[in-house]
Amino acid sequence: MRVLWLCSFVLPEIAEKLRMEASNKEGWVAGLAQQMASHAKEENIDFAVASPVPRELLPAGEKVLERTFEAYGGTVTFYGFYEDMINSHVYDAGLEEVSKEILRRFQPQIVHCFGTEFPHTLAMCRAFPQKDRLLIGIQGVCARIAAVYEAGLPEYVVKRKTFRDVLKRDGIIDQKEKFVLRGQHEIEALKLAGNVAGRTAFDKSFAEECHEGIRYFKLGETLRSDFYETTWDKEQTEPHSIFVSQGDYPLKGLHFVLLALPQILKRFPDAKVYVAGNVITARRSLMDKLKLPSYGKYLLELIKKGNLGGHIQFLGRLTASQMKAQYLKRSLFLNPSAIENSPNSLGEAMLLGMPCVAANVGGVPSVFTGGEDGITYEGDPYAGSATTQEMLERISKALADAVITMWEHPEKEALYCQYAKVHAEKNHDRRGNYAQAMEIYRAIDANKNEG
Repeated sequence: MRVLWLCSFVLPEIAEKLRMEASNKEGWVAGLAQQMASHAKEENIDFAVASPVPRELLPAGEKVLERTFEAYGGTVTFYGFYEDMINSHVYDAGLEEVSKEILRRFQPQIVHCFGTEFPHTLAMCRAFPQKDRLLIGIQGVCARIAAVYEAGLPEYVVKRKTFRDVLKRDGIIDQKEKFVLRGQHEIEALKLAGNVAGRTAFDKSFAEECHEGIRYFKLGETLRSDFYETTWDKEQTEPHSIFVSQGDYPLKGLHFVLLALPQILKRFPDAKVYVAGNVITARRSLMDKLKLPSYGKYLLELIKKGNLGGHIQFLGRLTASQMKAQYLKRSLFLNPSAIENSPNSLGEAMLLGMPCVAANVGGVPSVFTGGEDGITYEGDPYAGSATTQEMLERISKALADAVITMWEHPEKEALYCQYAKVHAEKNHDRRGNYAQAMEIYRAIDANKNEG
């Protein structure tokens, strides 16, 4: 069986061989690649991966870089191609010819596209003629993200444009429009594909809405290997510390956290929030101030209004080992997003066995059971017909109540941690997820109507 993966990033081991900076994203894809490559001979699989690379890595006069590497415990054929990842909302029809060239060279029996966020997925779906052998793995759901992108922000924040937003044409409305376009590409790709792999009732419903006849398969995510080796220990944490894995755009809901924090501080005055990811609130230099987006400015306004400067710390982008260290230092993980499919950060926190609080949105109920694995709260900004202010008050109070409840009931907290770890070990079982992938490939190869 000849299996071609199409990914939006170069797998870390291959990136190192190409002397590229290795991505810290989508560790579960690298985890599955380890299983695929190392078992390829016994499974009688020829395994190839195609990903965007910098233009300068392409051979002169060529649109495709082809290399064979010993990586991930086996042999991997790699195809690199150029794609404008910055303007990924703009469809590049030239990628269809690139896709055809990769297909001509490798002659795959199955093509597995990871994610729908970038034009290369739609290009491959248009180029690969055997739609019943085309598998799309849903990660985020762009069309649904577009619908809630502003995450209940006040209108003045949504419409406001800072110097940076004007210069880059990247205000909040612009950002939403980019997701609208990605969502349109996503829907077309799903309509073309014969098969889809997902993890939640949320993504299953969306896929079937886009393509009534599509075959849906469940495929769990294998997380970064660092997170299978350790268990969270409350005695080693900073009391009343909250870890948020990302907060650099509205959808991730950091503004809800900042609105909730004053309420949490009334009960726990030493509470502190640590935020990983891109820092969009820096103001130490003139350049920082020029780079400030409207959302970052709003976060600063909330910090000032709530007098929260001493209770929040922005950590910047972290490696897998640095992320793991943060999880282990903090007394609670919080997922405040306005929508998610199956957030890997929540899975990592659960796998470590730490207390988790999450907004009950999107696909979260399929991977995190409120009242068993931790505490959920109603975090959908668009539930009901309340005004923006009423909605912000409703969600911030629900978030604050959930955090306070967790910290006020240490006996329940301990049980949540146990259940979360067991649940995550099942959801993210490396061998089980590899077995699922192979079952899917065999079903597609045999053209069986299984799902």
